[in-house]
Amino acid sequence: MTQPTSNPFLQPSTLPFELPPFAEIEEAHYLPAFDAGMAEQLAEIAEITANPEAATFENTLVALERTGQLLRRVSLVFFNKVSSDSTPVLRELDAEITPRLAAHTDAIQLDPALFARIDAVHARRDELDLDQADLRLLERWHARLVRGGARLDEAGQARLRELNAELAALGTTFEQNLFAATRAAALVLDSAEELAGLPDGAVAAAAENAKALGHDGKYVLSLKSFSNQTELASLTDPKLRARLLEASLARGIQDNGPLAVQMAQLRAERARLLGFPSHAAYEVADQTAGTTDAVDSMLGRLVGPAVANADREGAALAETAGVPGVEASDWQYLSEQVRKERYDVDGAQMRPYLELESVLHRGVFHAAGLVYGLTFHERPELVAHHPDARVFEVREADGRPVGLYIGDYFARESKRGGAWMTEYVQQSHLLGQLPVVTNDLNIAKPPAGEPCLLSWDEVRTLFHEFGHALHGLFSDVKYPSQWMEVPRDFVEYPSQVNEMWQEWPEVLQNYARHVETGEPMSPALVERVREAQNFGEGFRTVEYLAAALLDWAWHTTPDGEGAGDAEAFEAAALQRYGLAHPSIPPRYRTGYFAHVFAGGHYAAGYYGYIWSEVLDADTVEWFKESDRPVRESGEIFRRTLLAPGGTEDPLAAFAAFRGRAPEITPLLARRGLQG
Repeated sequence: MTQPTSNPFLQPSTLPFELPPFAEIEEAHYLPAFDAGMAEQLAEIAEITANPEAATFENTLVALERTGQLLRRVSLVFFNKVSSDSTPVLRELDAEITPRLAAHTDAIQLDPALFARIDAVHARRDELDLDQADLRLLERWHARLVRGGARLDEAGQARLRELNAELAALGTTFEQNLFAATRAAALVLDSAEELAGLPDGAVAAAAENAKALGHDGKYVLSLKSFSNQTELASLTDPKLRARLLEASLARGIQDNGPLAVQMAQLRAERARLLGFPSHAAYEVADQTAGTTDAVDSMLGRLVGPAVANADREGAALAETAGVPGVEASDWQYLSEQVRKERYDVDGAQMRPYLELESVLHRGVFHAAGLVYGLTFHERPELVAHHPDARVFEVREADGRPVGLYIGDYFARESKRGGAWMTEYVQQSHLLGQLPVVTNDLNIAKPPAGEPCLLSWDEVRTLFHEFGHALHGLFSDVKYPSQWMEVPRDFVEYPSQVNEMWQEWPEVLQNYARHVETGEPMSPALVERVREAQNFGEGFRTVEYLAAALLDWAWHTTPDGEGAGDAEAFEAAALQRYGLAHPSIPPRYRTGYFAHVFAGGHYAAGYYGYIWSEVLDADTVEWFKESDRPVRESGEIFRRTLLAPGGTEDPLAAFAAFRGRAPEITPLLARRGLQG
């Protein structure tokens, strides 16, 4: 690889809000910047540990927070590019860099001199005049190093380094296998007639997708990240539906199944090394749940009612179809028929009211203005990471800058599946930085000049991911490591709350307008949509719980043994939990469960979506019950739960916000699980 003469990562960006200079960044810049960044941070830490003065909060903790700025700059850009606009060169570099970064993290977390200084400050914490943010920073760094193995003996630390490096490499391999398997499993079709039932816009998008993938004149259905592909609700050909679902469920298992077994075993060994009976116990100890018993209790309470609810739905579908039982590939299609018959709701007929630009500006952005007073100003002169991505400057109601928001909404060959939020710049007062955040979705891109019409679920996804973006934009923390530093089983809470604005009358009436006539979606249709949503809640809860408990099964096995064959383990786990439903596959199966095995951020943590939903449903009730103006309520929510990041305990913040501990009753009512 030719080395460039200058490297834009070596200095902070001079662009607004320190937006990375994407127009200047070349693939050849990454590796030298990673090398320089890791070396620089280790030198900065060596300077801290070599300080002859006694350890203090300022010369140790604050100094530590100032380290690694170059490494942070290149890491945030690189891993975002790998996810959103990958190339063979970037994927190869990812496989090289990820284990090296794991080793670099270990070099810091297992540095005995650094831990000794932090431990000394921690021992005197009650004597120090620290404010809440400072004390929280000290306690979190101390806990992070202890959980990272700082108190292990030399042999234990050596083995921990090996485990972390191996797990990092396996996670990258899993992700790259999945990237290839998902693309290989796409269905290539010869004619538009085979896609009967799909809306015209979806057929046109399939043709555009085929062209982009080198299949001119054909039609390609690329797979989304989850099991039940959205096209299953519309395709009239049952054989094609069966092919599509089979392709979805089978992807990745051959190559990634053995990796999942190996990763579960290595995680279990690491947990034992660190003094925990299982990887789940290790993870949950640092979450709001606290114990595996708490997670077991909550999930166990939901399974029975969810399955019963789904079975009632299945019986209604079978009656509609005049068959004794419903095939998994037919469930979504028949559900759509029931919604049409019972509630007069046709997903295809809704799409013209859900045009992307209207949903974005008159829905998502409008809601953020209504609730928080924000305004959004597109900055077309600022170059993002891909030509499809758009940059918006976010300002307070009084014009003060908040940060930058980047929207990258369309699917493409170089982007991984799913939808997510991440950042390019993290807010902190210490470094004087405001946030730059991005949302990535995988909406089928329409032909040039045609409107992009969304499904109701895609609208919900956009509101959901924007909730994550708001969490990052509203960050008001002193130190870089406190930016959005909340437990994994809390992180979905802000995004789930933001979904409420999708159906908030003032917001919905503003964005749900016919793309050609401008006519608003009728209130009667909106009400029928709400009723239709309730039909299908059983299915959605079962498919989610099956994935959550599959993740839980992989990571509660004490020694990782007994996993054996991944498919056999999965089948046995679902049977044990009462979720081996013949017509409802898990939302994610092992072979493509990227949340859990590609990087592992949700390993033993996928339960967090519904754990967070307890808080979310309770918060929605708070908004609806309040007699305050919504703008005032929004400010309270922002200040007490979105802005603090890692500066305070999130459950304590919720209790202060709600005036009590969270209650599960609103969640049970929302999901039809009462009684």
